[in-house]
Amino acid sequence: EARSLTSAEPMPVDLRGLPPPEPLERILSAIASGPEGPRSFLLSMEPLLLYPFLRRERVRWRVRRFPGGVEITIEGPSSQKA
Repeated sequence: EARSLTSAEPMPVDLRGLPPPEPLERILSAIASGPEGPRSFLLSMEPLLLYPFLRRERVRWRVRRFPGGVEITIEGPSSQKA
C-alpha cells in the first residue's frame, strides 16, 4: 500500500515474523519511550494481550484488519476521565 510522504499516518513498523513475545515487547517499548505522535505496527495476529494494557493506561489505538494480519496504530493517551 503506497502512502503519501505528507500523510499524517505513520509508516508502520513491520513486526510480522518475529517470535513471541518480541512484537509485544517492541510495542510496549515504543509506548514507554514517550509521546512522539501516532505509531503504527504490522502484526501477523491480533495483539490480544496488548489491549488490556492499552485500556488500563488510557492509550488510544486503532486496528485495521487485513488478510495477512493487523495494523495497530497507537495514537497516544486519552484525555477522557473514567
